[in-house]
Amino acid sequence: MSFTATALEGTKTEQYAQLTQQAAALTAGEPNRIANAANISALVYHALPEVNWVGFYLFDGTELVVGPFQGQPACVRIALDKGVCGAAATTRETQRIADVHAFEGHIACDGATRSELVVPLYDGDTLIGVFDLDSPIPDRFDADDQAGLEAIARVYLSPSL
Repeated sequence: MSFTATALEGTKTEQYAQLTQQAAALTAGEPNRIANAANISALVYHALPEVNWVGFYLFDGTELVVGPFQGQPACVRIALDKGVCGAAATTRETQRIADVHAFEGHIACDGATRSELVVPLYDGDTLIGVFDLDSPIPDRFDADDQAGLEAIARVYLSPSL
């Protein structure tokens, strides 16, 4: 593997474009979703400021099960009708939550988390899982973060082979 993480520069949109390119380079030629989830989690966790958890929950046919991540130990299983991750998985829409304590049904895996962004991962109509980011900062994620993280999620779903 020939990969080097480089410091992100420019506007937030430009930084996400660079991060997406890094994710594409990191996953190029690797079809294994677990390996790619592990590397993307590490890449994003170390690149973005003010995040305390970055990772994947993978659908096992019944519920979401914790996959590769960076951060404190996490909840292992999340029902599809629970929490921000369950909401993203069932609505098929990214959930950008400014204050997790105001989100009905929020699951507090890490009490330090104040805001969250969860991107649903679908391959056509098949639920693969979710890409989840937490922050100890209220309202940490904005529309630029959402667009950038959705682009990284697309790389995860379709790595360059």
